Amino acid sequence: MIKPPTNCPSCDYPLEWSNDTLYCRGPDCTATGQKRIEHFAKTLKIKGLGPAAIEKLDINRIEEIYELDIAYITIRLGSAKIAVKLFEEIIKSEKEPLNTVLPAFGISLIGKTASDKLSKVCESIFDIDADICKEAGLGEKATSNLIAWLDSDFDKYSHLPFNFEFEKSKSTSSDRGTICITGKLSSFKTKAEATKILVELGFKVKDSLTKDVTILVNESGRETDKTLKARASGVTIVDNLQTFIGELN
Repeated sequence: MIKPPTNCPSCDYPLEWSNDTLYCRGPDCTATGQKRIEHFAKTLKIKGLGPAAIEKLDINRIEEIYELDIAYITIRLGSAKIAVKLFEEIIKSEKEPLNTVLPAFGISLIGKTASDKLSKVCESIFDIDADICKEAGLGEKATSNLIAWLDSDFDKYSHLPFNFEFEKSKSTSSDRGTICITGKLSSFKTKAEATKILVELGFKVKDSLTKDVTILVNESGRETDKTLKARASGVTIVDNLQTFIGELN
């Protein structure tokens, strides 16, 4: 019978069981630290900061990413060209909103979905508390994990070069009305392309002529049953969607 290890093979810190998996919680564990950096870099899409580069750079804490300079990177990676590219990627990551940054810290149950929910009810990481989490719709366990992280771990990351502010998701609600597109479009390559733009502009797009439709797009010029019905109901008929969108601006 194979006995599971009791201590981390990397730092010798006592291992802990969680959901049938052994974890090392050692604060100075090199292996855990590098995995944490790998997840952070992948989430923020810092190109060039993969497992091999992390090991060569000999960094074990997320904070160390933003302490790197081109000279040190060049020495450790052996290429000035690669160093410049990686440094530029790191600088670019500083502009990421909290929607992306928060999931990058690897807090259990706090991923992109939870972060986006929070972005709808608060402005920054400094607004987050148990009540805000509840308002955002986070579960009890996710809330507990996030609040515990804010209380115990956030302080060491608070000096990082992020504004720690959420980016508000674009509204997909019917602010400007509901549009139905019938037939083929001539002003757009695909209906999907047109739909994407309309949604970004605040319209709701439907395939059928429901009661809430306020605009019908018919670029074919044919008086279809749908067009006749829309006209009789007082629905606005648009024969060129591209022109219609242009007139909105």
